[in-house]
Amino acid sequence: MRLIRRISLFIILSCMMLALGGYAALRAEQFFYPNRYQREEPSGPAAGQTAAEGELPEQIIEAAANQAPVVTADTVYLVEEVNLTDGTIEETEAGIPAKYIGLDRERLVRELEAYDANPPLTELERGFEAIELTAFSQDRVVVCKYYQTEDAEEAPAGYYLMVADHLVVVYREDKRTLYMNTDILLEDLDDALQAQIMQGKYMASEEEVYHFLESYSS
Repeated sequence: MRLIRRISLFIILSCMMLALGGYAALRAEQFFYPNRYQREEPSGPAAGQTAAEGELPEQIIEAAANQAPVVTADTVYLVEEVNLTDGTIEETEAGIPAKYIGLDRERLVRELEAYDANPPLTELERGFEAIELTAFSQDRVVVCKYYQTEDAEEAPAGYYLMVADHLVVVYREDKRTLYMNTDILLEDLDDALQAQIMQGKYMASEEEVYHFLESYSS
C-alpha cells in the first residue's frame, strides 16, 4: 500500500509541476507577445489610409493613360521621299534623330516646320520643297519629304566651247561637266573666235557643236 501511495503521490506531483510549467510558459508568452492572439481590427484612420493606398495605383494608371505619347529611341522612323516630277515614292527606315527624342506630336510638328523653313543646303541641292508629319505614335513616326527634280528631257541641252591646254574642249551647260575633247588648236582659229572661246562660246545644241567641229577639225 505504501508503495502504491508513493507512486500516486509522485504522479500527482509530476502532473502539478507540468501544469505549473505550462501555465508559466503561457503567461510568459502573453507578456512578451501581448497581441499575438488578438485579431487586428482596422481603426478609422487606418482604414482610410488603406483605402487611399488602394486608390493610388488607379490614379497612376489613369495618369499614364492620359499622358501624351512621345518619341523614344526605340521609335521606328520612316522617311517617304516623294518626287513631284515623276510621282515616284521611296520609303526608307532611318535612325531617329536625337533631337526628336522626347518630343510629343505637337513639338515634333514645330520642329519639322523649322526644318521646312530652313532646310540644309544638301536638301536644297536635291530640289527639296516641303516636309510634313504623316503618322505619329510612340512606336512609329512617318515623315514625308517632297522634292522637285529637274526633268532631264526638258532641261536645256546647251554646251560651251572652252580652252584646255591650248585645245578647244566642249563642256555641258554647267561649265563643269566635260562633254568632249577635240584636237582643234586655239591658235589655229581667227582672233575673234579665239576671244569668244576663251570666254566660253555657247552652243545651243549638239548639232551646232558638231557643225563647228566639222568646220574647224583638221
